[in-house]
Amino acid sequence: MFGMTHETYLLVDALVTVIGLVLLITNFKVHPFVALTIAAGFLGLTSGMPVEKVMKSFQDGFGGVLGFVGIILGLGTMLGKLMADSGGADQIAQTLIRTFGKDKVHWAMMLSAFLVGIPLFFEIGFVLLIPLVFIVARRTGVSIVKIGIPLLAGLSAVHGLVPPHPGPLLAIGIFGADIGKTIFYGLIVALPTAMIAGPIFGKWIAKYIPGTPSQELMDQIAKESSTENLPGFGITLVTILLPVFLMLLKTASDVVLPADNTFRIWMDLIGHPIAALLFALLLAFYTFGAARGFDRSKIIKLLDQSLSPVAAIVLIVGAGGGFKQMLVDSGVGNVIGHMAVQAQINPILLAWLVAAVIRVATGSATVATITGAGIVAPVVGLIPGVNRELLVLATGAGSLILSHVNDAGFWLVKQYFNMTVTETFKTWTVMETILSVVGIIFIMLLSTVV
Repeated sequence: MFGMTHETYLLVDALVTVIGLVLLITNFKVHPFVALTIAAGFLGLTSGMPVEKVMKSFQDGFGGVLGFVGIILGLGTMLGKLMADSGGADQIAQTLIRTFGKDKVHWAMMLSAFLVGIPLFFEIGFVLLIPLVFIVARRTGVSIVKIGIPLLAGLSAVHGLVPPHPGPLLAIGIFGADIGKTIFYGLIVALPTAMIAGPIFGKWIAKYIPGTPSQELMDQIAKESSTENLPGFGITLVTILLPVFLMLLKTASDVVLPADNTFRIWMDLIGHPIAALLFALLLAFYTFGAARGFDRSKIIKLLDQSLSPVAAIVLIVGAGGGFKQMLVDSGVGNVIGHMAVQAQINPILLAWLVAAVIRVATGSATVATITGAGIVAPVVGLIPGVNRELLVLATGAGSLILSHVNDAGFWLVKQYFNMTVTETFKTWTVMETILSVVGIIFIMLLSTVV
């Protein structure tokens, strides 16, 4: 077509579609769900797919993703809401701050965010923990940037690299990776990466941009916890880390025990992400609910409130799955996969690069993860021995890079920290880029030994 080979035409078609997707989201301010749906339909029609199969392909991709990730989103959000309203997050932060002391309070904030952020979306974790930044800054007199950047790094690191966050979970499904191994490798990579981008970078940049929080905002949100009956530090950790422990135990039993072993069969059920999060939520009904004096109606009300913010994320994730399926069914994925094989590009580095480009263009880590994984997925079948878990992490690391003015997170940080656009670039944008670059370096190093 147009004097091009079929493979070249598909590549040009995919490029035009992705550029169109970026323009719809950035220039025309179309909601990512609608933009992804339009892009998927356009790609299907222009790639030569039979007309009657275009919407079927999108529907299959949409349903295939949400059949798993949608449930995870719901359960994780409910768990996070109970943890927030019971004061569990407060307890973790207060305990670590007491343990570390004033001089190392920035390390305490990073660890607090790292732990609290495991079951929470970045935006929810940010809104939940930002009052602690103001309270600690007021109590200790430490710069708000020195405290805040480590907190943002901890939240962002687990958001991009550690399941059960939706981005890594989605990539796990697309690449066919093992969730337990991904969690294990993700924690190995995320913790040192968050340390470098958070407390170490934060301490340095705070010398030049200490931050001056608005007094109005300080008075409004820097309040002590209103919950007197806080859950204990230990029981809070047990509750939020239970799903991670069960998923890791499942992976360990799969490695050590034969396939017909009864314990392994049961662990495959109990350690499944849906079951693991469900068990943690049931435990939270007591530890974050009944034990805090919440009655059934209060718990139900909190669960209902938790699901409202998730609707948009669910639709975007589902539409991303539909777009990914269109890339596969149109043949674009296979063409890109063959090109990567012929060019001998390291698939892990390719996954990072593709996700990074889409992240910079669209400003959305979720869109970058979904689209990047969909484009790179065919490489898995063409290059034997590729570590699928590291592909997941590389895609997640790429999706964090260079947050700027097209990212809602950029403006969230700017407003709460009362910084100029330039100061936000020098703090938040640089921190996100450090997370991404240091993350892929650790991932590449890990690829030499696993």
